[in-house]
Amino acid sequence: MEWQTNFSKWNRFEKLEEELKGKLAELEKDPTQLEDSFYKTLEFGTGGIRGELGPGTNRMNIYTIRKASEGLARYIEENGEDAKMRGVAIAYDSRFKSPEFAMEAARTLSSHGIQTYVFESLRSTPKLSFAVRYLHAYSGIVITASHNPPEYNGFKVYGDDGAQLPPLVADEVIAKVNEVDDELTVAVGDEEKLKAAGLINIIGDTVDQAYMKQIQTINVNPDVIKHVADDFKIVFTPLHGTGNIPVRKGLEAIGFKHVHVVKEQELPDSNFPTVTSPNPEEHAAFALAIQYGEKYDADMLIGTDPDADRVGVAVRNSQGNYEVLTGNQVGALLLHYLITEKQKQGELASNATVLKTIVTSEIGRDIAAAHGLDTIDTLTGFKFIGEKIKEYEQTGERSFLFGYEESYGYLIGDFVRDKDAVQACVLIAEVGAYYKSKNMTVYEGLLDIFKQYGYYKEGLESLTLKGKDGVEQINAILTAFRNNPPVKMAENAVVAVEDYQTSKRVAGDLEEDILLPKSNVLKYRLEGGSWFCLRPSGTEPKIKFYFGVKEDTLDASEKALEKLKTSVMHRVNKEIK
Repeated sequence: MEWQTNFSKWNRFEKLEEELKGKLAELEKDPTQLEDSFYKTLEFGTGGIRGELGPGTNRMNIYTIRKASEGLARYIEENGEDAKMRGVAIAYDSRFKSPEFAMEAARTLSSHGIQTYVFESLRSTPKLSFAVRYLHAYSGIVITASHNPPEYNGFKVYGDDGAQLPPLVADEVIAKVNEVDDELTVAVGDEEKLKAAGLINIIGDTVDQAYMKQIQTINVNPDVIKHVADDFKIVFTPLHGTGNIPVRKGLEAIGFKHVHVVKEQELPDSNFPTVTSPNPEEHAAFALAIQYGEKYDADMLIGTDPDADRVGVAVRNSQGNYEVLTGNQVGALLLHYLITEKQKQGELASNATVLKTIVTSEIGRDIAAAHGLDTIDTLTGFKFIGEKIKEYEQTGERSFLFGYEESYGYLIGDFVRDKDAVQACVLIAEVGAYYKSKNMTVYEGLLDIFKQYGYYKEGLESLTLKGKDGVEQINAILTAFRNNPPVKMAENAVVAVEDYQTSKRVAGDLEEDILLPKSNVLKYRLEGGSWFCLRPSGTEPKIKFYFGVKEDTLDASEKALEKLKTSVMHRVNKEIK
């Protein structure tokens, strides 16, 4: 068996890092975990490499980091001396082993004569994207597992435009990574010698200042903030991650005076001790922020994930209680405000374009269309949005206005090419100030948008199926739905099937091509405008199920969503059994 071969190689390796050697010995007492640690090599997904920390080819450790870095180094070498001189910017978040992994990557790359630029302390993922562009680097790396549990870490690679690698380039890098025969024997240089030679460069404040200057350009209408600044109160939590300093500085720079930080979650902590999951998508992550909100009578609560690329928002609802908005709802608020304010100021380009993913709400398309703008769908993963921005920049055919995904990721200013929670915090706070200046809550503003465009409601269910058996179960679910597609769900007929693996959309007798990269995703559109989608995660042992409905009232949309969820998950559970 391959896993036994991999394990034996590691077990015999005399120079194995002492900490990993001890953990490997412990692992031998648990045959299931031992096999899972070695049965495959970590693979690149929509967010690069991500996995649990520990010994093994299927775990995050200094050796899998070196292998990934070695593959990237070989790719850069093939692109010539200029690529090596421009080098690689490297950032890391507050997770276990993040600083160590960042330096391992730098030592591996610089041993090939490649310039590296490593932040002196933790930074957000969007800051890394900005740094690549600001430094004119050839590539970028950020060590993060985003919003995953504490036992995870990851390695994300960026291109010279500051976006995550698009599929074709990622394939080339992956091929180079796969050429590395033995992750245990990858050569790494001495850190101090590489620094002395000018190959490892430590960066920080200059990049920070340049980024913060750009963040201030996100402000659309400074007057609305000035109007309510004395009364508008914000509670902010960085959830023990990288968002604390940049978000506070950003809010202060555009005029917000009352920002109360959740002290228990203010400082970086790899254990994320105050939350079950450091994910602003999880409503429980806002428990402490809600207590602070009540204490200070805050207008808005905002929370960023550990690498500050996602942001969650909570506002008071019709009953006066704090309600965590969905990513789709925040996206609708941001988009509606951007379009209407820019239109008032005569700054809305006629070719301004909205980018969203295939699992993101259709309300954004309706809002854009009502103002004469197009919305373009991409596959899930913000790298596809970044790829489109680059395309528009090169062709001039369209101008980028706003990009977002349902999973709490937003981008307004294209000086970053990944989702940016700092940008989103600054703009959503301005949206809050705008509604307060009109004597409205943000929630009332959202209901106004629903009243105008329809009561959209979306949902997500996910199944975590770990290990080799889990992979087989996920594949079995997709195969069953693909080979025997449902004809009806929640009493609504399926009117179109979109298979992103075959790149075909079938609606009755009509078949057309889907002009997107192939991906193992299935989407079903139902009569009446509802839809659901099946998608395996590229970075976690999960399969996700997305749902969307549109009705004439909020109550009707909530009932329709639950009905659709129940119907689909009933079929899924049958397939698992």
